Amino acid sequence: MQRSRPSGLATASLAFLLSTGAVAGTATAADLTLPAGAEQASLAIHAGSLAAPIRFLASDALEGRGPASRGDQLARAYLASELESLGLHPGGPDGSWQQSFDIVGINAAMPAVWSFSVGGKSVQWKRSDDYIAASGVQAASAELKDAELVFVGYGIQAPEYRWDDFKGMDLKGKVLVMLNNDPEDDDNLFAGKRRLYYGRWDYKYESAARQGAAGAIIVHTTPSAGYPWQVVQTSWTGEQFELPAGTEPRLQVAAWSTEEAAKRLVAAAGFDLTQLIADAQRRDFRPIPLKSRTTLTLATKIEKTSTANVLGLLPGSDPKLGSEVVILSAHHDHLGIGEPDKDGDKIYNGAVDNASGCAQILAIAKAFAALPERPKRSILFAFVAAEEQGLLGSKYYAEHPTFPAGKIAANVNFDGGNIWGRTTDITYIGLGKSSLDGVVKDLAAEQGREVLPDQAPDRGFFYRSDQFSFAKIGVPAIYLDAGRKFRGKPEGWGKEIQEKWEEVQYHQPSDEISPDWNYDGMIEDARLGFFASLWIADQDAMPTWTPGDEFEGARKQALAAVAGK
Repeated sequence: MQRSRPSGLATASLAFLLSTGAVAGTATAADLTLPAGAEQASLAIHAGSLAAPIRFLASDALEGRGPASRGDQLARAYLASELESLGLHPGGPDGSWQQSFDIVGINAAMPAVWSFSVGGKSVQWKRSDDYIAASGVQAASAELKDAELVFVGYGIQAPEYRWDDFKGMDLKGKVLVMLNNDPEDDDNLFAGKRRLYYGRWDYKYESAARQGAAGAIIVHTTPSAGYPWQVVQTSWTGEQFELPAGTEPRLQVAAWSTEEAAKRLVAAAGFDLTQLIADAQRRDFRPIPLKSRTTLTLATKIEKTSTANVLGLLPGSDPKLGSEVVILSAHHDHLGIGEPDKDGDKIYNGAVDNASGCAQILAIAKAFAALPERPKRSILFAFVAAEEQGLLGSKYYAEHPTFPAGKIAANVNFDGGNIWGRTTDITYIGLGKSSLDGVVKDLAAEQGREVLPDQAPDRGFFYRSDQFSFAKIGVPAIYLDAGRKFRGKPEGWGKEIQEKWEEVQYHQPSDEISPDWNYDGMIEDARLGFFASLWIADQDAMPTWTPGDEFEGARKQALAAVAGK
C-alpha cells in the first residue's frame, strides 16, 4: 500500500487563523500554534498502523464482534492490550481498562405473516419482505391485541416549531403508523431538508411510547431512511440489545414496513398513501384512524449479559487543565453472525464500520504517545460498545462518565474510514454547530483540502453515531467523514463509489478488508483528527457551541455544575 506524503504542517512556529473568529469562545491566531514534535509524532499514523488493526478486528475469527459475543470479548482484550503497550493508563473505573455495563439481549420470533383486518378484509405482510418487527419490552412475549391502527404523520411533538402531530388524541393501546424523517417542504420548519433528531427512528418509537401506544410502524423508503430496505432487514433481525429497562414508557412492538406494504394496507382502508404524506406536511394535520385492527404475538428470548467500553488515558501535563479531557471515540462492535448472504457468508465483519474507526483511534494514540511532551489536557481513548444497537456504549458512558460533562472539552469521533484514496476535501458532520469549525478548516487547508458540510443532510448523520451521546450532555464534537473529490478521479467518482459501497456493503457480510483498499485518505483524515485533538487539548478556553445551537443549554448546565471545582 502507498503511504501518503506528510500533511504539510510545519514546525511549532506555524499558527493558523481561525475562520470563525466571530463565534463566541473562538481562539485567536496565536492560540493555534501546535507544540514541537507534532509533525514528527503524526508519522506514527501510516498505512501499516491502520491496516494491521483492521485486519485483526474484521477477521472471521472475531465473528463480526456482536455485543457480548466471543468476538466482542476478543476485540476488547485486543484494544486494551494495544493501549497498555503504548504506556497509557487504564481509563475505566477502579483502575481497569474496561467500563463494563449490563445489556439485555432480545430475540423476537416474527411470524411468517402479519395480518390486518380492514373492513372485513385481510391484508397480509410477509416477514422480511414486507415487515420487520422487534419486541419493545424485555419480557417473554410482546403482544398487540386487536389494536387499532392510526396514521400519525411524522409522530413529532416540537413546541419550538408549534408542531404536534398527535393533537391531544387518545392513542393508548393503538398502533401508530408513522413516516420516516421529518417534514422538509418548508425551510423554516425542521431545518428544511436537514434531518433533525425528530426524524430518527429512535425518537419516533420513544414518541409513540409517550402517547401510551402499544406499537408503532415506521414506513421505510430509501430516501427517507438514508439506506435501503436490506439494512433494516439485517440490522433488526436476530438478537437486539438494549440497556436494562427503567421506568420509561415502552412500546410492545416496534416495527418497520416497506412503502409498498404500507400502500396496500392504507389502500384497503380507502386511503392513498401519497395523499396521507402530503397531509402530514402541514401543521394542522390531525391523526387519521385507518379503519384497521391487528393482533400480533412475538415470542421472545431474553438474555441478560454484559459488554464494555475500552478506555485508555493519557494524563494531561497541566496542573489545572489536566483535570479536563478530550475524548477520542470509535465503536468497536458490529452485527456479529446473522442471516447469510447469497454466497452463504453469515459473518458481518464490519471492516469499514467500524474496524477502520478503531484503527484510526489506535494510530492517533500512537501519535500522542510519540509526542516529546504530553498535552495540557488529558486525552481519553474510548472504544465504545454496542453502537449499532442504538449508541448504547456511548450513552452509558455519558450517563456514567469518568470525567464530569463540564470537564470534557470536546469529543472527536471516528465512525468509518476513507478506503478509496486522497481527496481535495473532507466532510465535517456538524459543521456550523460549534467553535471547532475553524480549526478543522485551517488544518484541512494545510493539507490542501477544503471542508464541506454533511453531504447528505437529510440522513441525520450527526444523530447516528456516538458523538450524539456526548452532544446530549453538552460536549462539542468533531465527526469527520470521507471527502467526495478524489485526486486523479473524474468529477462524481467519489459520490458514485461511496453510494455503491453503501448499497452493497453497508451492514452486510461483504464489509470486509480488501487488497484494493487505498489508505492514503484515511491517513490524512486520522492525522487531521490528531492535530485537532492536540490543539483542543492545549487551549486555555473550552470549545463552545454556536449560540442558539440545540446543545448549547446542556453545555451551560454542565459547565455550571463544575464551576469552581
